[in-house]
Amino acid sequence: MYIDVWSDVVCPWCYIGKRRLETALGKFEHAADVELRWHSFQLDASHPQGHRAPVQEMLAKKIGAPPEQVRAMTRQVSELAAEEGLTYDLDNAVSVNTLDAHRLNHLAARHRLGDAMHERLLKAHLSDGELVDDLDTLVRLGAEVGVPEDEAREVLKGTEYAAEVDADFAEARRIGVNGVPFFVLNGKFGVSGAQSAVTFLSTLEKAYAKGEE
Repeated sequence: MYIDVWSDVVCPWCYIGKRRLETALGKFEHAADVELRWHSFQLDASHPQGHRAPVQEMLAKKIGAPPEQVRAMTRQVSELAAEEGLTYDLDNAVSVNTLDAHRLNHLAARHRLGDAMHERLLKAHLSDGELVDDLDTLVRLGAEVGVPEDEAREVLKGTEYAAEVDADFAEARRIGVNGVPFFVLNGKFGVSGAQSAVTFLSTLEKAYAKGEE
């Protein structure tokens, strides 16, 4: 059984959704048969590469809201994250273009480290205030989960895996994914957003039962 997940490494709801799915898998009797496959998605593909801005500032401009409203929004999502055991620090998070982070994730997947890499990138941005568009930072984060440093640096200095990232975007458009996280179980059952663990577990059971027919 497989689950395809479209996600961005700077998406606070994606980390929450990941944790809720993992909670559901912890209660799913066939969890050992489940393979997670991570797919690239950019919340803002137009974000210029190399441009960095505080997330609070970026959100204020994007939605045209005053700073205090943005702080209230990020505080609310941080409280929801805390309920899943996650500690967000969105006051220090920096908005960047995530193309290179996604390329690194594809490299990690080749080493069967895609889930660990996506987890580390989410934590780096949302909890640790790391710059997930910085070459040295990405190489270090990759090494932390087992991606060879020399290979990661070589890939990130070039354009390798950019086509795979584009293919993920194209597939997302084809199946109508407009936002993330988005989960597809066995190519048939879609779950949009960071749904509850109860919803994930129910969908897991339905997808597994359908696959057994």
